[in-house]
Amino acid sequence: MPVLPGDFKTYLQLTLVACLWGGTFVAGRFLGPELPAMAAAALRFMLASLTLLGFLLLVHRQPWPRLNWRQTAQVCALGLVGIFAYNLCFFYGLSQISASRASLIVALNPAGIALLAWLLYREQLSPLKLSGIAACIVGAMLVIISRDPNALGSTWGAGQGELLILGCVASWTIYTVCARPMTASIGPLFTVSFSIFAGSAMLLACAWWQGELTVSLLGQISAAQWLSLAYLGVLGSALAYIWYYAAIARIGAMRSGAFIALNPLSAVLLSVLLLGEQINLLIAIGGAIAIAGIYLCNRPAGFSWPRRRKALIHPAAAPE
Repeated sequence: MPVLPGDFKTYLQLTLVACLWGGTFVAGRFLGPELPAMAAAALRFMLASLTLLGFLLLVHRQPWPRLNWRQTAQVCALGLVGIFAYNLCFFYGLSQISASRASLIVALNPAGIALLAWLLYREQLSPLKLSGIAACIVGAMLVIISRDPNALGSTWGAGQGELLILGCVASWTIYTVCARPMTASIGPLFTVSFSIFAGSAMLLACAWWQGELTVSLLGQISAAQWLSLAYLGVLGSALAYIWYYAAIARIGAMRSGAFIALNPLSAVLLSVLLLGEQINLLIAIGGAIAIAGIYLCNRPAGFSWPRRRKALIHPAAAPE
């Protein structure tokens, strides 16, 4: 892939986006055992919503689209699936399994997105993409079965963490594919922002109703935990999306999507460096296969990059 001089900043930002999204697994794992999952998710997206709101009002400065009742319902549904459900699975899952294992299971996202898009929209599955789907599935399965043999011999609950992270995959797959009509009408940035606003309201309401988000809890959150929440909300959710969709507008979705393969790689490396997690041979092999599958799912057929810079709706993304 030739790197044009004018695109260097864009490629640098995409690399940083992959590192930011990889780091969300580390931050989420750090919060998992210490902070109630509902409260952590609500605070994360409260910070993300405030950051996105400030960006849209002060920097983006484009007229906000006026949503009709049907579009409002669609935004709420996207927020329910892609923000509310995803993050409950994310935080509950990371309270039970390692960040590196979770990030490599989430590598199934491109395969799920490609298959659902084929089922709903009859998108063509090229041999290249089919190979990528197969690699994602094989790699993720190797990661799942690489669990400690002692854990496999214990109760059924030993596999709940993996099942919850698979719930992340299902949530993000549905969100990404079903967001297509909305992104076609109001654009990807407003679609993501509005769905985050809706999902954040749901998380805050549910956390308050369950009694997980209280004034006393806020006072008990340590400085390190607030830094992790700020990372998740401001950097991993808001800034990463802003940079990602700016890159799509500049160099196209296919070229931007190729960087998604760096997400699990950065997550694994950061997990080893910051959390001291151990990576066995089977996880390493499965991770390598999954990362190769992500790249194949996002690379256009024919091994030539499209000249026309058309910002597609959602590439086969594997986000935070």
